[in-house]
Formats: sequence, C-alpha cells, structure tokens
Amino acid sequence: MLDKTYDSKSVEPEIAKKWDAADAFRAGANARQDADSFTIVIPPPNVTGSLHMGHALNNTLQDIMVRFERMRGKDVLWQPGMDHAGIATQMVVERKLAAEKQPSRRDMGREAFIEKVWEWKAESGGLIFNQLKRLGASCDWSRERFTMDEGLSAAVLEVFVTLYKEGLIYKDKRLVNWDPKLLTAISDLEVEQVEVNGNLWHLRYPLEPGVTYEHPVRYDEDTETLVTETRDYLVVATTRPETMLGDTGVAVHPDDTRYQSLIGKHVVLPLTGRLIPIVADEYPDPEAGTGAVKMTPAHDFNDFEVGKRQGLKMINVLSIDGKIDIDGNEEFLEGLADTAELKNTIASLQGLDRFAARKLIVEMLEALELVDRIEPHKHMVPHGDRGGVPIEPRLTEQWYVDAKTLAEPAIASVREGRTKFVPKNWEKTYYEWMENIQPWCISRQLWWGHQIPAWYGPDGQVFVEKTEEEALHAAIQHYISHEGPWKAWVEEKLENFQPGEILTRDEDVLDTWFSSALWPFSTLGWPEQTPELDKYYQTDVLVTGFDIIFFWVARMMMMGLHFMKDEDGNPVEPFHTVYVHALVRDKNGQKMSKSKGNVIDPLELIDEYGADALRFTLAIMAAQGRDVKLDPARIAGYRNFGTKLWNATRFAEMNGVGAADPHFVPEAVALTVNRWILTEFSRAARDVTAAITSYRFNDAAGAIYKFVWNQFCDWYLELLKPIFNGEDEGAKAEAQATAAYVLEETYKLMHPFMPFMTEELWAVTAPEGAPRNQLLCHAEWPTPDFEDDAAADEINWLIDLVSGIRSARSEMNVPPAATAPLVVVGAHSLTEGRFDRHEAAVQRLARVEAISFADHAPKGAAQIVVREATVCLPLGSLIDLVAEKARLEKALAKVEADIAKISSKLSNEKFVENAKPELVEAEREKLAELEGQKASLLVALSRIAEAG
Repeated sequence: MLDKTYDSKSVEPEIAKKWDAADAFRAGANARQDADSFTIVIPPPNVTGSLHMGHALNNTLQDIMVRFERMRGKDVLWQPGMDHAGIATQMVVERKLAAEKQPSRRDMGREAFIEKVWEWKAESGGLIFNQLKRLGASCDWSRERFTMDEGLSAAVLEVFVTLYKEGLIYKDKRLVNWDPKLLTAISDLEVEQVEVNGNLWHLRYPLEPGVTYEHPVRYDEDTETLVTETRDYLVVATTRPETMLGDTGVAVHPDDTRYQSLIGKHVVLPLTGRLIPIVADEYPDPEAGTGAVKMTPAHDFNDFEVGKRQGLKMINVLSIDGKIDIDGNEEFLEGLADTAELKNTIASLQGLDRFAARKLIVEMLEALELVDRIEPHKHMVPHGDRGGVPIEPRLTEQWYVDAKTLAEPAIASVREGRTKFVPKNWEKTYYEWMENIQPWCISRQLWWGHQIPAWYGPDGQVFVEKTEEEALHAAIQHYISHEGPWKAWVEEKLENFQPGEILTRDEDVLDTWFSSALWPFSTLGWPEQTPELDKYYQTDVLVTGFDIIFFWVARMMMMGLHFMKDEDGNPVEPFHTVYVHALVRDKNGQKMSKSKGNVIDPLELIDEYGADALRFTLAIMAAQGRDVKLDPARIAGYRNFGTKLWNATRFAEMNGVGAADPHFVPEAVALTVNRWILTEFSRAARDVTAAITSYRFNDAAGAIYKFVWNQFCDWYLELLKPIFNGEDEGAKAEAQATAAYVLEETYKLMHPFMPFMTEELWAVTAPEGAPRNQLLCHAEWPTPDFEDDAAADEINWLIDLVSGIRSARSEMNVPPAATAPLVVVGAHSLTEGRFDRHEAAVQRLARVEAISFADHAPKGAAQIVVREATVCLPLGSLIDLVAEKARLEKALAKVEADIAKISSKLSNEKFVENAKPELVEAEREKLAELEGQKASLLVALSRIAEAG
C-alpha cells in the first residue's frame, strides 16, 4: 500500500540514486535501433555559479524535451558542461588567496596562480552541477565538458589560428569597455547600467583669437526679431569633465544655422591651450543642449566614430586604473606650447583618480570663469558587473574577430529559415544586431583563460601558431629569409638557443565567449572527427534567455557555419531552432535583484515544496513571450497537484486497482465512463505531444493538469465509486483494469514535468513481487489512438450538467445539504435517455431529488442551459430570495465602486506613464478580476429575478 503522504525530501534523493546507478541518461539510452538523434547542449553555467531561477527555468524546459524524446525512443544526448568564467573565477581565487593571507596573484606569478585556480576548481568549482541534479536534469553527466579542458582547448587553438590565417582575426586599436578595477577589457554583457544622481556641467570653450559669432538669445515678440549677442566662446556640456583633457574637436550639425560660420574654425581647449577644430557632423542634435558637442574620441564610443569620420586625433588621458596620465604622455603633449598654464595643469592633475580630477578640473575652470552653469542630472552610468565601478571607454590595442564577415552566413541562415527563433519576434532583435555588428574584441587582460596563441619577435612581428615550437619555426624562417637588422641577431641567438629569447608570448587570454561559441561542436570532440560529432551534430534546439542572443547564440551561429560542413562542403548550422524563454520575475512582475531583496532561491523552493512542484510551476507559466511571475503560493498549489495524483493512486489501490495489465485493450472496454476516460486520455496525450514539439510548454502542462485533476481525479474516480462499491463484479473488474491502465499511462505523460514523483509511483505500483523491468524514464511515450466520441460526449454532458447545477447553488448561496427536485424543459430524446441512465449520479453529485420533464419552467426556479435543454432548480424552498437579493446587490455595489476607482486610475495618462510597469500591470489584472466578479454577481441576480 502506498504511503499516506508523498515525502519529496526522502524520495527525490533516492530516485536520483536509481537514475545514477542505472546510467539512465547516457547518450543513446533507450534509443530504438536506427533511431534519429536528438541533441541539446546545455548553456554552460559559470564554474563559479550557483543555481538561480533563470537556470531553473532554462534547464526545466530542456529536461522536459530531453525526457520526452528519450521516451519516444530517440538517440538522445543532453550535453552538460561548464564555462571557465574568466573574470569571475579569477576574482574568486584572488579573494580566497587574500582571505588565506597567501601571496597575491602578481606576487606568485602567472604559472603558480593558474595552478591555484585549478586547485580551486577541483575543490569548489562546479557546485551548480549537483544543484542541477537536484532539479532533475537528465544530462549525460559522464560527458561533462569544461571550456578549459584539453579537448576544448585544442578546438580554441584550431579556430584562432585558422581565423587569423584567413584574415578574420587581427589586432587593432579601438575603444573597448575598460574596467579600471579589474584592469581588463570586458564585454557588453559584463556591463550594467546604473542610474546615478550626477551633474551636467556646461563649459565655455574660448574661440581662437579674433573669432566671434552671433548667438541667438531670445525672440523679441514686440519687434518680431531674433535678439543675439556676440560671443567669443562655445558652450559644451558633459557629465565627465575629467575627459575634457582629451578633447580633440567640437562637433556641430551642418544644418545648425547658429554655428555655420564657425565650421572649420577652432576653439582653445581650456587648461591646455590646444587648438581643436570645430567640425560639421550629423551626430549632434541641434535640439539637444547647446547643439555643440565636445569630442573625446579616445574616451567615448560615439565620439570615436565621429573622430574617425572627421580625422580627429585620439588622445588617451587616463591610465589603466583610471588616473590622469598626461605627464610624459606624447600623444597629449604633441603640439602643445610649454606654457605656465600647461605646467600647472600637469602638476595639479597628474596621477589623480578620475573622480578627484573631475572635482579639481571643475574648480580650475570656475576660477577661469569658464563654467557656464551646472545642472543636476540623473543619468545612466555603465558599471562593470564584477568590479562594481564605472567602466571607462578606453582606446587600446586588442585582438578582434571580423564579425561582420562571419555574420553574413548566420544572417542568411535565419532569413532563409534554416534556423528558426521561437517566439519568432526574436528574429528581429537578432537581425538588428547582426546587421549592425561591430568587430568583436576577444582579448582580455587576465591570466585565467585560453592564452592567445600569438608570439612576438624582437621587432614586434607577430607569429600565430598552435604551439610555441611552430611559432618559433615560423619566426626563424621569417627572419632568416629577410635581409635586415634582425637576421644576424636571430642567427646569433640560434647558436646558443635559450627558450624565450627570440619570442615573447602575448600575455592576454581570450574572451570567455570565444570558447563557448564553439560549444555545439567542440563538446563533441572537434577538431577530431569523432563518432559523436557525426551522430549528434547538428544539435536540435538551443534553449536560452534573450539577453545572450548576441553574446552566445549569434557567435555559435557564426562559428558553427564557418567550421562545420556537410559531406558536400555546405555549412551546417549548430541548431535548427532557438527557443528563447522569458525572464522569471517576482510575483509582482519585478525583476529579481539583490538590491530589491526579492531574489527567490530555487534550492530553498526545492527544499520546501520539492523539485517536481517547482518544475511544473515553471513549465505551466512558461507561455511564449510572457515573463514568469513566480509566487511561492503557486508552487504550493502545484505541489498539491502532485499530491492529488498520489492520493488518486492510493484511492485506486484501496479499491482493488493493481498494476496495469500489459495486455489491456481499450477497444474491449464496455462501460461508457471507462470509454470516456480512455478517450480523454488519448486527447490529452495528443495535446501534450503537440505542445511539447511546438515549444508550448505551458499548454502541455495545462493539458496534463486538466486531465489529471479535473477529468481523472475529480470526475472519473468519483463516477467509479458506485461501481467499486457495487455488486457487478464484471463492471468492477473493468473499472479497475481501466483505472490501472490510465494511471500508468498518466505517469508516463507527466514524467517529463514531474520526474521524481512519477518515477516513484511507477516503482511502487509494480505488480507485487515483480519489480519493473525498466525505469519510467525509459518507458515508451504514450501514443494512444482510442477514441469514442459518443461516450466522451455523454460523460462530458453529465459533467456540464452537474457543474452547472453546482455553480448555480454556489452563486445563490444554497446550503450544501439542501436538496430540491429538478425540472428539465426542452430535452430531446437523447438527453432524456442520458438522464435515465445517469439519474443516480445526478442526484448524488448535484444534490437533487426527483428528476422530471416539463414543457415550461416552473415559477421561482433558477435556470441552467445545458446543450438544448433548460434545467430548472426551484429556489423558493432552498433560500430566502429577498435576503439573498440584498446580499448580492450590496456585493455588486462594492465591486462596481472598486472597478470605477481602478478604471479612473488607469485612464490617468500620468499614472500609466510614470508608475512602474509592474504596478500598472497589477492594477490591470485586478480590474480584470473585478470584472469577472461583477459578471458572476449579475448572473446570480438574474437567477433571483427568474426565481422571484
């Protein structure tokens, strides 16, 4: 006999052990002979990471598909792995060294530090894998990969060297996101925008001597003329005065009439004396600010582009750690006169932190009466998500990938339908980014990661090869074959060769996204031509969040199409479908963040409610394109759903329902109620299958919920009670056999969503003394084709009838124990026959007495329309009609007042524009709920009117 209650805390670990012992999730497990493959690569979590709600949703959806296809007999591989997370891991290990009072990274040197990182990874890295196992993720854990393992490192070398030699990887000097704390370039994904209360400083830049212009001041309505004043300066605005030292131009719009006479002239850059040109460019907005924009090409991404177009100098005035660096800075000093002003500027500012310099520069400009005005200014400032400090656009020499060239086939793949986005609207986002793609900066100034396979000769010549030996060979060939100053030097070194004397390796490592871009094929053994690569590439579907479409999805597309070819040499996409799931937000629709204190820990939810409840909640709420608003109360509700199935199984056991007969034939069933449930199960199975294969996970979970809770538990088992308690042994045996079959098939249908409980139910409902010969995760997916429309229509009519009567009783506040006769008007012969066959069930389930048929509805009765008939329930003897009418009218008045209040709020444009979006949405949801209450109250009042 089943335990009285299901205990997820004790069951889930034991089920996990069973799966592990059986190696249940290995690639190809349960595959039919010559089965098609089905492959998913896990979005590799950071080795430093722990399970958050985004992971929980992402991996639940993947696991649903993987378990589903494995049960359908496909050759399934769910490839697990982790990302080495360059910045995050290096920070974790550096903090650990500091806490243990060990030498710092730089004190111990690169090689020793890397050893410490590997030690940390062995001891503490990858805890998230165990957390994913707690969620029930059925990956082939034996195939775990790591972006720094030997095989993936070989793939990285192959790709880098190949792309370099094809001219698609190169070095260039461009602006990057620079983290002054971590001292490295970072990707856009590692930058977060933080709103700060700052200032907008309006600064006066003097025009070169002898130059003035007429600047409009106001419009005189009396004289209908524009009043101007003669100015010998331009006003520019900035939120970062410290960067003005690197200004090399002022841009104005070519159509801005205020400044057309100044185009081609110069301003004198304060504090330096540098003459910088006034240029015409489309970038400035004449309607924004003064319309004149200072250009700092080495410290602003927009200015960099203008600077390239206009040929402006690019002067870097900040050091790598965000300090003023102008003393001895050749780029800064070039062309400047050695004046007292310049000497004072250098002496005052050199070495100051950027924010201290900001304050002092403003003071210096105020002393020169060059601050026009200062305005408080709330604005977004980019911060490094790891370092936590404002990032600086910095002009540095870095390694780049020619992403524009690689993007072209990836754009065509989506446009021509070889790779599809679900939901489709994400294709627009993909195109917008890919068609305007910039060169991809792939170098990072870190120690943890794939060190760039580039070596430099004594003259700076670069040699890119897979190994130092190959690079040295290439270098020797280069220098020996070229007459010049380095030929003799190299020949001399070769006579008494010492490693490292001729070549120096590039110290930078590759962006973490570079190695993860190769994930779909590197994890399968590429560049070796492995059997796994042949069998499992192309992968089927990628499940991901929208925030990494650019950083990961697009880059996998580019790399896959460039390196993976079919037997005819045609490029092969890494996946045919990209399923983009939404965000998991809190119950109020707010994005989860530590600062808001609304982060929900999935592991705590698993501890409290079980993994199955969390998984089912995420699945049933994962509507395409709609964020998941996660309320723990919903998880408690879906835990109750699991309990409902557990209790239904226990009830069935108590009524003689045993293990399903393997020879059970649905077509041989005679009782209408059994043919109905078999039909509804067939329909549910088809709906679930269709929904999963079309990535409508919420519809699949909803179909399961409806069948299990509403049809099987609430109605089927209730309708079986008289049969179980009756004297007809034949009917009883058929009901028991049908219930056993449907329960067993239901476990299969629910398994991808609630794997732990269903695996346990599968085991404990095995025939006594004969354990199952396979795990449920390897059972065959239900594909029933039984359908009896007549039986289904008859029982669904009964359900509609009883539900309608129950609703009317509830709406009219009829006491539960009260019974009354039922009068049926306008019934066809088919309906009369149904009443005759199901009279006992209607009386028991709807709490009615005798059932009669009439031509007209009796006075004082509530009327319920069921198909062609009107079912009348006399109310006069059941309730006080006057008192009930007063109660309903009072409730209606309150609901209408609440509706008016919320409608007024939502019709206020200022409220809708200024309130937080989640607050506006909450008000709309509340209004919809109130409208539903109003409709129900109006129906109830109409019944009172009919009865009175």
